[in-house]
Amino acid sequence: MLRRTSPVIPGFGLTLGYTLCYLSFLVLIPLAALFVKTAELTWEQFVAITTSARVLAALKLSFATAFGAALLNGVIGTLLAWVLVRYRFPGRKLIDALIDLPFALPTAVAGIALTALYAPNGLIGQFASAVGLKIAYSPLGITLALTFVTLPFVVRTLQPVLADIPREVEEAASCLGAKPLQVFRHVLVPALLPAWLTGFALAFARGVGEYGSVIFIAGNMPGKTEILPLLIMVKLDQYDYAGATAIGVLMLVVAFILLLLINLLQRYIRSR
Repeated sequence: MLRRTSPVIPGFGLTLGYTLCYLSFLVLIPLAALFVKTAELTWEQFVAITTSARVLAALKLSFATAFGAALLNGVIGTLLAWVLVRYRFPGRKLIDALIDLPFALPTAVAGIALTALYAPNGLIGQFASAVGLKIAYSPLGITLALTFVTLPFVVRTLQPVLADIPREVEEAASCLGAKPLQVFRHVLVPALLPAWLTGFALAFARGVGEYGSVIFIAGNMPGKTEILPLLIMVKLDQYDYAGATAIGVLMLVVAFILLLLINLLQRYIRSR
């Protein structure tokens, strides 16, 4: 007779209860409170707040820079993950540890450091200003700050996938006459694309809500370099809590739609 072993984790009912409890306290109840506070506004007031020129400009800037930073990290992060997984060289472990620096470094410190570098009188910004390129206090500076903050999401998502791809598969394709570009397109891309989309979505989601690393380098000019999280803080400073939650609901809905589309694309790719 087979002896039934006790599970390490308690039964389904208890674990599900704990899961729903923690999920409710950490996610569902705060989001519900956001919608409840916004419900104090009439539909006309909600539309007036979320469609004002200042909010729309901040919405466009926040999502455009977050998308650009995620896309840039999709390229840079892939190259970094490839080098760290496929090559052994002096200083590799140090570079691998530095990838996680944005996780450990306070975002405000990162914002101050980036501003000191890219300001018109900064170490790098002075040379950019000499050729007419403005980095700090512009959308370009915001994109650079978001790129710094969101880099680990792409690298850490791709690294285990790259490590699991056997080199023999690439060698077999090469032996069958495939050129390096064909090996990359037909062997590596199908295996990496789902993980790449996951890293892209994580980086994009983090970039949309980023505040600390952006407020210093953005310049915070309404209609030009003002991001949505900062606009929410402005509303809170004015004790306009309903207006702040209305902007928060707008960010939540737009981000949810975009992430849903990315997840649907990821599911479609995996099902092929």
